[in-house]
Amino acid sequence: MKPWLDQQEADAAAAAVLSGWVAQGPRVREFEQAFADYIGVPHAIAVSSCTAALHLCLIAAGIAQGDEVVVPSLSFIATANAVRHAGARPIFADVDPVTLNLTPDTVAAVVTTRTKAVIVVDQAGIPCDLDAFTPLGFTVIEDAACAAGSTYKGRPVGAGARLAAYSFHPRKLLTTGEGGMITTDDPDLAARLRRLREHAMSISAAERHTVAQPVLERYLETGYNYRMTDVQAAIGLVQLDKLPAMVQQRRLLAARYRRAFPTLPTAQDPPYGTTNYQSLWVRLDHVDQEHALKVLARRGIAARRGIMASHLEPAYAGHRRAPLPITEQATRRTLILPLFHQMTQQEQNMVIAAVQEVADG
Repeated sequence: MKPWLDQQEADAAAAAVLSGWVAQGPRVREFEQAFADYIGVPHAIAVSSCTAALHLCLIAAGIAQGDEVVVPSLSFIATANAVRHAGARPIFADVDPVTLNLTPDTVAAVVTTRTKAVIVVDQAGIPCDLDAFTPLGFTVIEDAACAAGSTYKGRPVGAGARLAAYSFHPRKLLTTGEGGMITTDDPDLAARLRRLREHAMSISAAERHTVAQPVLERYLETGYNYRMTDVQAAIGLVQLDKLPAMVQQRRLLAARYRRAFPTLPTAQDPPYGTTNYQSLWVRLDHVDQEHALKVLARRGIAARRGIMASHLEPAYAGHRRAPLPITEQATRRTLILPLFHQMTQQEQNMVIAAVQEVADG
């Protein structure tokens, strides 16, 4: 992955620096409004990372010590870690073999009397079937870290979620270096989330500077320092304007990969939405993953192992879990191929040839 950054982002960041206001301020508010308008929701809350966003979503949803939250093991470890940060216990569920996302059935298989929420992940940008989880009857938080630019039932991913969290890490399409966003349709949740990200102050630092008289803030509960800077937001505003072009180009490149590998399972659109192809994974059922990565590396191609399985990491050794056969198959048999906006046809041809060589043994 290479982020699509150029002089526009450099100029925007420089303007923020020269303005003298580099902490959370007017550009963050502008970015929040622009992102909310893009998703089609009333409220967006900028934060320092998607991990911070997930943590605050859990706190705002009332998740606490002793609660259980169902998550996919097949996700970046931050999904499960955020549950631990909230004092709750992540319970790993298996995924669908085609979308690599949770399903109501895989979640129902691990639900207990302590289950209070589920974090559904739009894995690699492939939207989950969000509405299908409503009948389960507990809080659903959408981990849309990878999914800015994807759609669900004709709307941007996250538009139908009570709480959705996004990542702006450089491996995502839209980047601010580090950073994240929460979206919600609930004004009370939005107000609390804005406080929680800034030490739970009764009035933000930026707001205090807009009033003529001194304001003595109060700290209403235990809060966090999860703020985004105006420099990041300035970059994010430029990136948001580029997002449609990024999605269009990545979908063209992904379609070319899929045509080149007609017999190999790859990431694809589900029936109910479209993916931004944040990552393009391909499954090689009869090839050793480590060997395949070494072959590609010798040809100057930086691929990655399949999406990680958190339950196989030392951080979750001994963690109680159900069998996760699809998760383990996916993490051990898939590769994530190079895919970025500026990728040339010649570069993609190199990858295609190397993958075909590996697949052919």
